[in-house]
Amino acid sequence: MDDKVKKALLDEASHAQAIAQDVAISGAYLYPLKGIIYFAYHKDLWRPFLSRAGQTVTLGLSVTSAMFFFTYVPQVAIMAFTSGPLAPFSAALLVLSESSTITNFLSRSFVLEEALTDTFDGTLVASGHESLVAEGRQIKTGNDAIARLGKMVKRPLDRMKPQALLRTLIYLPLNLIPMVGTALYAYTQGKKLGPVAHTRYFQLKGWSEKEKDAWVEKNRGAYTGLGMASFVLEMIPFASIGFAFTNTVGAALWAADLEKARR
Repeated sequence: MDDKVKKALLDEASHAQAIAQDVAISGAYLYPLKGIIYFAYHKDLWRPFLSRAGQTVTLGLSVTSAMFFFTYVPQVAIMAFTSGPLAPFSAALLVLSESSTITNFLSRSFVLEEALTDTFDGTLVASGHESLVAEGRQIKTGNDAIARLGKMVKRPLDRMKPQALLRTLIYLPLNLIPMVGTALYAYTQGKKLGPVAHTRYFQLKGWSEKEKDAWVEKNRGAYTGLGMASFVLEMIPFASIGFAFTNTVGAALWAADLEKARR
């Protein structure tokens, strides 16, 4: 089993090196940062986030408290063999990362799905792409991007699967490897999560699975860069839910730019 894990990690590292240039050239990794700025200056996009803030904060505090109560001491004991006197600190960081990951998974699956879809669609409307959003929902008149969103006629079908949460938690200890650990961890997660950020875009475009897969493969470096940058932001404890919304805005801004380029 150890040999298989090592081989898998070496394969991931080799593949990461092969597409690193594509990631850098694409510039897609900048969209999560653009999303933060755009979100800050468009107050109408705040409403979906504010409507779910109470629920997500409560969920986050509950998960974090439970994780510290049940897992902190055992993880300190394990870390004592690898981190020595820094074990309590390293274990605390690991528990916070685990809690943030679990909270993000649960909130996206059961609390935030509709709010994030509204944020994505609202950003496209604010960017002047009402006709694209109209493929998935009714559009009203007005100046407020969120208020213009009517009833959905197409709902995103993809949800984060339990396997994705398990994979994320299994790879978490990579962060303890000096220098390269966090980068490798962000890469392994980012290449999976990048295309997920455009699930709604693919749906609005009406693409089949074959068309979507071909597009993602053609732009693998860009989607990996987007996923890595988004994932790093959502790793930050207690701020991950807020970044989930700004990352959604960033993904929508990239979709808007793709539509402009197509025109």
